[in-house]
Amino acid sequence: MSISRVLTWQVTESTGYETAWAELDGGALRAHGRAVGTAPDPYWISYELDTGDDFVTRALRVTAEDARGVRELELVRDGAGQWSADGEALPELEGALDCDLGLCPLTNTMPVLRHGLHRSAAQGERRFLVAWVSVPDLAVRASRQHYAPLQRTVHGARVRFTSGDYQRDVTFDADGFVVDYPGLAHRLARPERLPGRVRPSG
Repeated sequence: MSISRVLTWQVTESTGYETAWAELDGGALRAHGRAVGTAPDPYWISYELDTGDDFVTRALRVTAEDARGVRELELVRDGAGQWSADGEALPELEGALDCDLGLCPLTNTMPVLRHGLHRSAAQGERRFLVAWVSVPDLAVRASRQHYAPLQRTVHGARVRFTSGDYQRDVTFDADGFVVDYPGLAHRLARPERLPGRVRPSG
């Protein structure tokens, strides 16, 4: 079954906004999005995300622009599980399955869907190594992250996200997309599922 969604968040951490066009098709997620931030300095980004089976990242392509100019990143995980950024190998990401684009609520979706953390608190805490991309400079580094389901809500669940000393209780909807990420972003309206498919640009 294919589910297409258009989601918009107010990104409080950057005093900006993000809209993502996302399609869930079986165990895969494809999406593209646009974001603008004004703090600490104005910037905009666009991105395209493609995952394979079990929501494992295949590629994340990002363009960012601020007062320093335009930057581009192509982050790829190949069929052997090896990561590269613009063709340069990233051995420190060996074993990672996910990317995490900074200030982007969409990229919290993949680990949650893979393990059903938005459906049952009985799943227990999960630990991940992810490829974290900072915004707007697009630097890539390995990040250790924990996801622990807390409780069901009317339309989904709350999941505790932890990375180092950083911790937030994030609310996800029934499709595994972020509704509220305290201190970072919250969705502006409850979107409806759209008929048909949404094709990423590019």
